[in-house]
Amino acid sequence: MDNSPLRQRLGMDDPARMSDTPLQRRLSTGRPTTSAPTEALPVMHREQRTDQPHEHVAAGSVRSVVKEMLETAIFILLIFFIVRGIVQNFKIEGSSMEPSLHSGQYILVNKLVYFHFDVNAPMRLLPGNDDLPEEVVYPFHIPERGDVIVFEYPNDPRKDYIKRVIGLPGETIEIRDGDVYIDSQMIDEPYLEGAMTSCSSGSACGQGPVVVPEDSIFVMGDNRANSSDSREWEALPLQHVIGQAWILYYPVSDWGIVPHTTYAIDQ
Repeated sequence: MDNSPLRQRLGMDDPARMSDTPLQRRLSTGRPTTSAPTEALPVMHREQRTDQPHEHVAAGSVRSVVKEMLETAIFILLIFFIVRGIVQNFKIEGSSMEPSLHSGQYILVNKLVYFHFDVNAPMRLLPGNDDLPEEVVYPFHIPERGDVIVFEYPNDPRKDYIKRVIGLPGETIEIRDGDVYIDSQMIDEPYLEGAMTSCSSGSACGQGPVVVPEDSIFVMGDNRANSSDSREWEALPLQHVIGQAWILYYPVSDWGIVPHTTYAIDQ
């Protein structure tokens, strides 16, 4: 008698097929397939999705580089204007400062040392204060006797001159017997190397002692025989002063600090 199960004897089950068919396949037998397998997804869609981030990264890199370049340019310009407001270079033209300085030399001028401002300027912006007088303050100091300064020529501000400060505001200047007197005291000027100081009879100092106005200084070139200075066009208003001659940097063989001269009268 056949001991096989009834379903097998009737031919309803195939033992070999049942054992070789995976569980997932047996469970899905007879179900309609409505979509393509995952492996059949279009490849181009995946490629497009991966390309877009690279484009964004490239655009971001360009923007970053441009931003850094602009920031660098702005920083350089800012430094330039700050330095330009403190130090400025000038070329000496003419022989009015010989033997101390010569034509063709280049110097750096310290503009910060004579920095000043009018404390009443903001007040004049208010109604009724239009006639408020100037009150100029120098946080450091005004030009001092012995300083070599660069300034705008008062008769033509487009031109820059270089001279030495001799007389200060309120002092009396007198040129007598080839020497310079400040408030009746003769000053020693070794940089003249024995040269005499004179004043033409047609100028104010040729008529006798002159008093320096409170807002001015008296300047002269070291080459007294060949210098257009306060002996010719009187005292220099402080508003025309640009700065103090600081460093002589060209020619390199002449490199050095422009010396400040001190006088016994100021000791």
